[in-house]
Amino acid sequence: MLFSMLVAGCIISSISAAGMMGVKAVFRKQLTARWHYRIWMLLLVALTIPFMPGHLFQFSSWVPGLGGPQHRDLGAAGDGAGLQEAANANMLQDFTISVNRGTPEFLQTMTVGIWFAGMLVFALIITRAWLSIRRMKKTARPVSNADVLAVLEECKRKLRITREVMVLESPLVQSPMLAGVLKPSLMLPSRCMDWLSMDEIRYILLHELNHWKTKDNVTNYGIVAFQAVYWFNPLIWMALKQMRLDREIACDHAVLQSLDERFHSDYGQTILRFAGRASHSVPFSLASPFVGPKSPIRHRIETIVRFRADSRRQNIKSLAVVALAALMVASQLPVAEAMNRDDSRYDFTGERTEYEDLSAYFSDYEGTFVLYDLNADQYRIYNESQSTRRVSPDSTYKIYSALFGLESGAISAERSTIEWNGQKYPYDAWNRDHNLFTAMDSSVNWYFHALENRMDRGELQGYLERIGYGNADLSGRSEPFWLESSLAISPVEQVQLLKALYTNQFGFDDKHIETVKQAIQLQERGGARLFGKTGTGTVNHKNTNGWFVGYVEKEGNTYFFATNIAHEDQASGSTAAEISLRILKDKGIY
Repeated sequence: MLFSMLVAGCIISSISAAGMMGVKAVFRKQLTARWHYRIWMLLLVALTIPFMPGHLFQFSSWVPGLGGPQHRDLGAAGDGAGLQEAANANMLQDFTISVNRGTPEFLQTMTVGIWFAGMLVFALIITRAWLSIRRMKKTARPVSNADVLAVLEECKRKLRITREVMVLESPLVQSPMLAGVLKPSLMLPSRCMDWLSMDEIRYILLHELNHWKTKDNVTNYGIVAFQAVYWFNPLIWMALKQMRLDREIACDHAVLQSLDERFHSDYGQTILRFAGRASHSVPFSLASPFVGPKSPIRHRIETIVRFRADSRRQNIKSLAVVALAALMVASQLPVAEAMNRDDSRYDFTGERTEYEDLSAYFSDYEGTFVLYDLNADQYRIYNESQSTRRVSPDSTYKIYSALFGLESGAISAERSTIEWNGQKYPYDAWNRDHNLFTAMDSSVNWYFHALENRMDRGELQGYLERIGYGNADLSGRSEPFWLESSLAISPVEQVQLLKALYTNQFGFDDKHIETVKQAIQLQERGGARLFGKTGTGTVNHKNTNGWFVGYVEKEGNTYFFATNIAHEDQASGSTAAEISLRILKDKGIY
C-alpha cells in the first residue's frame, strides 16, 4: 500500500507541478501578482491527494464503469456425466507448482525504505532549522523605540490588523523576517534603527505585516513539509522555489498598492539595501524574510519597476485561470483513486453473522473459517479480520475458470478435452491429455491456463467483473494470474460466490452451472453430498497459502464454507480440507 501511494504521489506530483508551471507560463499576463502566488495553493492541495483516505474521493460510485467489479451481497451435462466417473478421487490432494518471487517485492520494500530515510534526513534538517529560529528568539529582545512602535500601529491600521504583533530585535537576524506559527514574531536585526530611516522601517513593517495577514508563516511550514515528503522529485523543488518567489512578489505588490507612487522606488531601494547585508538563506525557509537569497532580487525589482495597480478586469481573468487550474487538479482525483484503491480487503457488512472461536482447530496456522447456512440465511465466522482479507485464490479459482470456459464456448461439457502440451510436470497425472473433470480432479494448471488462452483477455475480465470476483485484477506479471499473482479474494467472498454459483444468480446457462457442480463433487455419505476445491499457494518452494472451499447439501439445506490458512512453510489445501472436515463433522453438517 505504501509503495502504491509513493508511486501515485510521484505521478500526481509531477503532473500537477508541471501542469501548474505550464498554466502560469501560458497565462502569465492574465494573472495578477496576488493570484500568481495564490494559484500555487492548488498545487499544495494536489500534493495531498495521494495521501488522502480513499473514501474521500470515490468517483467510481459516481461514474459507471470506473469502479471495477461491482460486489454483490450474494446470498444436465450430457456425456460429461460419464467422464465424471473417473474423476474426483484426488481432489483433496495437493497439486501445485511453486511461484518464484525475487527482486520485485524486495525492490518495493527498498524503495519505500529509501523514501522514509530521505524524509528522516529532511526531518533532521527541519528540526535544526527550527532550533536555529528558536535560538534567534531567545537572543532577541522587544523593540522599545517609540517611533518604531508608532509606525507599527500605523501600518497595522492600514492593513486592518487588530491582533497584537510582537516586534523583536536579535543579533542573529540579518534580514527582517516573520517567524513562528502559534506565536509569530516580527524579528529585526539588532540596532537596525541606527542605519535605517523611519520610512524604510515603514516599508519593512508593511512587507512583513502583509506576510502576517496572509498567514505566510503557516504556509512556510506546509511548503517545507511537502519538500520533505517529495524530496525525490526535482519538479516539486522547482515549483516550490517559484512559489516562494511569487509569494515575495505578491507581498511587494500589496505594499506598493498601499503606498503613494512616489515612494515605490524608495521601497525598491530598501530591498536592495538589505540584499547586500542578508545571508543567502534563512534556516530552511521556515521564516518569511524581507530579503532571502540574492537570485530572486532582480525579479522583485523588475516587478516593482513595472508595477500597475490591479484592475477589475484582470482580477476576473485571474479567477478564470485559477478555475482552469482547479479543474486540472481535480482531474488527478480519479488517478489517485485508481492507484490507491485498497483492494486488500472486502467490505463485509456482517449482518446476520455470528462470530465464534474455532482456534482449537487451527493449531499453529493463521486462518479463518466462514460458513453460510442457506435456509437460515446466517453466517458463522471464525477470525473476523482474516475472513475479509484478500489473498490469492490459487486453484480454487479453477471453479470459475471452468464456468467461464463453458460460457464462452471455449469448451463444452461433451467436448472439454485439451491435448497435453508435452512439457514434463512434477506430477504424472499432469503429463497427459485432460478433460474438464480429470483436470479439476488433479488440479492441472496447464489445462486451465490453456483454457483461458482460448478466451479473449477482455472477455475474461468481463466475466470476473460480472460475478464480482475479489479484486478482479488480471494485471499480474506472472502467469497464471490466479496463482500467487495479482488476483485476490477473501474467504467471505468465496462463500458468497459459491452461493451465487449454486443458485445461478450470475444468469449463466443452467447447463454450464450444472456441469461445474458435477466437476467439483467430491463425496456422498449419509444422505449428504460434499462439493469443493482445494488450493495451495507455494512461493519459492514454501507452502504459504492453503484453501478449501465448497458446500454441503444435506436434508434440504445447503451449507457453503471457505477455509483459508497461512503459514511460512506448511499451509496447504489438503491441510485446509482436513480442518474444514473436522469442523463440519463437529457441527453435524458432514
